Amino acid sequence: MLLGANGVWVSAQGATPASQAAAPTAGMQPSTMAANADPTLEVATIKPSPPGRPGKLFTFQGAHFKTFNTNMNDLIARAYGLHAKQIIDAPAWFGTDLFDIDGKPDVPGRPNLKQMGILIQKLLADRCDLKFHHEQRELSVYAIRLANAGPKMSVSTAGPNDRSGFRFRRYGDLVVGNMTMATFASMMQASVMDKPVVDQTGLTDRYDFNLKWTPDESQFGQFRETNGPVTPLAGDNPNAPPGLYTAVQEQLGLKIEATKALDDVIVIDHVERPSPN
Repeated sequence: MLLGANGVWVSAQGATPASQAAAPTAGMQPSTMAANADPTLEVATIKPSPPGRPGKLFTFQGAHFKTFNTNMNDLIARAYGLHAKQIIDAPAWFGTDLFDIDGKPDVPGRPNLKQMGILIQKLLADRCDLKFHHEQRELSVYAIRLANAGPKMSVSTAGPNDRSGFRFRRYGDLVVGNMTMATFASMMQASVMDKPVVDQTGLTDRYDFNLKWTPDESQFGQFRETNGPVTPLAGDNPNAPPGLYTAVQEQLGLKIEATKALDDVIVIDHVERPSPN
């Protein structure tokens, strides 16, 4: 599981029963944090993850922010809205050492996506002495563009301040609600794709849609790290959904195309492993 846009749950099949239990029900979730809040985690603990435990999770449990089986690439990517391939000059342990984090924000309520990033940014600066600088570099990316027939998605009737939804019922079975294409690109980058994803559709509305496809070996890499192989949606079923690129065009009226584009990267200048506590 991942925590997604505006604090919505982003989940994928393969999460352990323990991590499933960590997701609060709608009635138990805390109220939304004030939009102008600048939160900090109070007395956060960072510990090495138990070896061999499957699953990966960013979550709020009661008033506590928690992660399970997250590496530094996960944390920096979540903090700054990046793909791991936009993190340059990182030490090898960024992709191998797994950490569990537990901390309580000093502001009540559940943070939105931007505030979630602020929490992690401050934690990494304080506990890892993370220092970096930004650059623009030409990267291999996936661009989401309009197909010739135009979009087939339904414009959402929810309000712009209502929660967005990005939820996997299983790998390759995605439900999206009240989401812009820019945020959809960001969430696909965070959870599915092996390269950064940019929105080039020009669409500004928020949409509701379902998307079903059969994943290939390049997708869901961050879940493969801790969950083992990704089981296709329908196995060897001859009626299984098509691959992602065909599904996006047939079901959404969009295209996902590999290209190169200037994109933001962060170059690591200094970082230390967090000390357990």
